[in-house]
Amino acid sequence: MSASHAGSRRERPKWRRLRFLVLGILLLLVLVVSWVGVRGYLASQHLQKAASLADSLQTQVVNSDGSSALATARGLRDEVRAARDLTSDPVWRSVEVLPGAGDDMRAVRQVAEVLSAVSEDVVLPVAGIAHTVGPESFRPIDGAIDLAPLLRVQPAVGAADASLKAQVVVAAGIDASTTIGPIQNSVSSLLDVLQKASGQMDVVARAVALAPQMMGAEGPRNYLVMFQNNAELRATGGIPGAVALLHVEDGRLSLVQQASSSDFPRADAPVLPLPPETEGLYGAITGQYIQDVNLTPQFPLSAQLAREMWKRQFGTTVDGVLSMDPVALSYLMAATGPITLPTGDVLTSDNVVPLLLSEAYSRYEEPAQQDLFFAGTASGVFSAVASGSLDPKVLVSALTRAGDERRIYLWSADPDEQARIAETTLAGQLPTSTPSQPRFGMYLNDGTGAKMDYYLGAEFGVGQEVCRQDGRSTYVVEVTLRNDAPADAATSLPPYVTGDGNFGIPPGQISTNLAVYAPSEGVFMEAAVDGQPAGVQTATDSGHAVVQLQTTLSPGQSTTIKMSFLGGPTTTGAAQLETTPIVNLSETQQVSVACESPLT
Repeated sequence: MSASHAGSRRERPKWRRLRFLVLGILLLLVLVVSWVGVRGYLASQHLQKAASLADSLQTQVVNSDGSSALATARGLRDEVRAARDLTSDPVWRSVEVLPGAGDDMRAVRQVAEVLSAVSEDVVLPVAGIAHTVGPESFRPIDGAIDLAPLLRVQPAVGAADASLKAQVVVAAGIDASTTIGPIQNSVSSLLDVLQKASGQMDVVARAVALAPQMMGAEGPRNYLVMFQNNAELRATGGIPGAVALLHVEDGRLSLVQQASSSDFPRADAPVLPLPPETEGLYGAITGQYIQDVNLTPQFPLSAQLAREMWKRQFGTTVDGVLSMDPVALSYLMAATGPITLPTGDVLTSDNVVPLLLSEAYSRYEEPAQQDLFFAGTASGVFSAVASGSLDPKVLVSALTRAGDERRIYLWSADPDEQARIAETTLAGQLPTSTPSQPRFGMYLNDGTGAKMDYYLGAEFGVGQEVCRQDGRSTYVVEVTLRNDAPADAATSLPPYVTGDGNFGIPPGQISTNLAVYAPSEGVFMEAAVDGQPAGVQTATDSGHAVVQLQTTLSPGQSTTIKMSFLGGPTTTGAAQLETTPIVNLSETQQVSVACESPLT
């Protein structure tokens, strides 16, 4: 046998071993891919079931079906936990080190882990709370609300809120930049959903922490309640025409005293020192007349001024101030049902606004009679709420809607409580912006000196476009104001409504003072009224650029006011606009901005 033949036989086993090794590696890869593929498919099935359960859970919570919500939450937790386990075994993690597909696998695992943590630490505890504490738990009985359920759930709600905030941070840290499109979309959607849920959970946690204290769980409280009249606009809603003293103790509500704005004499000087910017913008009258404390859009300041005026007039130092308008009352009356007043009038959620803001002035010519009518209305609504003759679920929805529309404000003299109220719509503070969400404020104050703003229509808009090479955005805010009063308003409406020309505005016309607050980095550029350049007054307030102008409209007339602002170097997001809650408040529209001519 030749040497070459012998060498050939020796090499064959080596090639066979190499072939088996390659085949083994390929087989292992096939098994790994199959393993990961099957587990990925199974995980996706579990997540799809979880998504369906999440929809059912939301419906059950809204419908106050606590037992079903708890069962659904447990099922959701099990489905998400299964998806997490399927995507976190050693084989799956080993694939994560591979280039390309590894990034996809890692992101999928992280999403499943976040969802599992949220279902375990947030969804299930909240569903458990909904099972034991529903809207019926807060129905007043004999004038008192049982605070024990709220006190019991405080720890669980606080823990769920903290857990959700933590998972938002984790979700924000998932790097999906190199993953395939569907995974990028899933990560983005997850973060968006969690951020919205966290915002809602934050409100619930603040409410659960605050409510027992503010309802007198630790001792009696007194609150000043201001009823804002939108027929004569102020920045936060309307003139405080009626006020009342509310006593609260261990959940028991008592309306102990009522007064009207006419009971408060003009102070010789502001009852509290006014910030120089406030006095410069709105005058010393902000601190001299209770009717003018909310010329400023900063409700905490308005509340402190009203508190001091009540103390000087009646000797009681209140623990906080609550404010609402007749539109908010109409929402509450959807929960209480019709209310019969001492006058024999039957108030409903449909007629309370026109009755209070329009018809009452035709029926009662004397302000004292009007005050009695308003006091009777406030007392009737309060009695209906305190008696428990209402639908608690509808009441919660009514309060939520009124809060979202900024028709209810709350201020506490306790610094810790006020810190919790801050950053909610109830606080009534100036708009708070972030780099991704700049906020403008547009506030309306009556300039007629009468009750014509019941007939004021308004359509608000805000828009944004990047028009500069440095990337800074151009923002436009706009409003179209209309005088919807009848053509013969000067003679058909009572002088008390038109003002009868006492403040220099002809009867039937509506004069409005407009103030636009920009984000702290915003720079005012220009203004236009009905397409023509307009002169304005500029100032600052608490770090915000403020632009003011006045407009006067005859019946049937309208005007469109636009203002442009340059955004800051770190501001990139779409703008939001907060506005005075007029009687008929429409949704703010997004407007297009043309770079070559922003105000056209």
